[in-house]
Amino acid sequence: MSDRATVLHVDLDAFYVSMELLRHPELRGAPVVVAGGLGNRGVVNTASYEARKFGVRSAMAVSQARRLCPQAVFLASDYAYYSKASKQFHAILRDFTPLVEPAGSDEAYLDVRGTEHLFGAPEAVAATIKQRVREEIGISASIGVSVNKLVSKVASDAGKPDGLVVVAEGTEAAFFAPRPIRELPMVGRKTAEILGGLGIHTIGDIARTPESALVAKFGRHGADLRTRAFGIYDAPVVSSRGDAKSISRDITFDEDEPDGDRLRAVLRSQAERISHELVKSGKAARTVSLRLRFPPFETLSRSVTPQVTTDLADEIYSHGCALFEKAWDENERRPVRLIGIGVHNIVERARQLRLGETLEADRLQDTVESLRDRFGDLTVRRANELRSPYRHHGPDYIPPFTAPKFDAELPGSAAAEIGHGDGEDWE
Repeated sequence: MSDRATVLHVDLDAFYVSMELLRHPELRGAPVVVAGGLGNRGVVNTASYEARKFGVRSAMAVSQARRLCPQAVFLASDYAYYSKASKQFHAILRDFTPLVEPAGSDEAYLDVRGTEHLFGAPEAVAATIKQRVREEIGISASIGVSVNKLVSKVASDAGKPDGLVVVAEGTEAAFFAPRPIRELPMVGRKTAEILGGLGIHTIGDIARTPESALVAKFGRHGADLRTRAFGIYDAPVVSSRGDAKSISRDITFDEDEPDGDRLRAVLRSQAERISHELVKSGKAARTVSLRLRFPPFETLSRSVTPQVTTDLADEIYSHGCALFEKAWDENERRPVRLIGIGVHNIVERARQLRLGETLEADRLQDTVESLRDRFGDLTVRRANELRSPYRHHGPDYIPPFTAPKFDAELPGSAAAEIGHGDGEDWE
């Protein structure tokens, strides 16, 4: 925690939507929803402020968003396109201080203490960042400035869209007091319901409630709740570039997936992407985890910690697949809505390269990963990841031959069916 208001929280406004509006300026002013998949099982990533007026929110099912705002324009997420802008955004922030703590692709914390002689007061730095984001990326950002990350986060949210809110040192509790309890980051829906039942509706109400009463209701969480209601938070801004604690990939299917071969192929692809990120950063992982979701929203997680660390796709897949087979059997091999694999407890890689790791297969994998880095995770996929149109005919069915069609005006159009970037990390 800084002893002065030098901590900034910078948040790009409706990032995915803002990027899409650069390509589709005719949609400005209309309700726009960007989703990870446009089928009924898709999930809203970002909604424009016009769509939010109808109740559309991030993490909402696309089917529900369509019911709330049928007139909205729904666009599929283009992660490769957003990634370039995200990298540009974080590079802008690092021009002002090495103390940049990313909090996602579209937001970060900065501590600009000690940079005044170069860039001016913290609020001047914030104004310059806003200007550069607009000029260099073409979208807007909201920024909060205060003595710590907690207050700066609430301040940036309060200023959306395109705002700059400075909370002077010593005024944190007063700034928080009239705000609704859901604006305090650690208050979720269930906690808010319990607090509401106690007659607590603002952050100031939390601060005025005796700590003993909150502890009796929430345990140690209650004490933290009251402390933060005063705007007190002591976690410093820490540059975390390359220091990820976990790497994960998951995918939600448009239709519940019953095909074990396809599920295993998806796990293999996810393991390859995770391995690529580990190797690129010189890291290895101690723990491998699996995440499965069955309809309607029954989610389970499993993990294993092998005796040695790993960064190899084969090993990550082997551990993840073993977890999958056991969990799937325990759930009667029901169709799967979501599947994902992750690695945790990441450490510096200590092992030597194994014999054969630089042969042709590895160069092929490098090429595949380069394509995925540029164009998205699903640019290149294994054949059994794709849904067969004949899968309901049985294993012995032989589909009729159909001559392939090529578009003479689009050279190389056969490769256009490889796929599009889609998929996201879980936290």
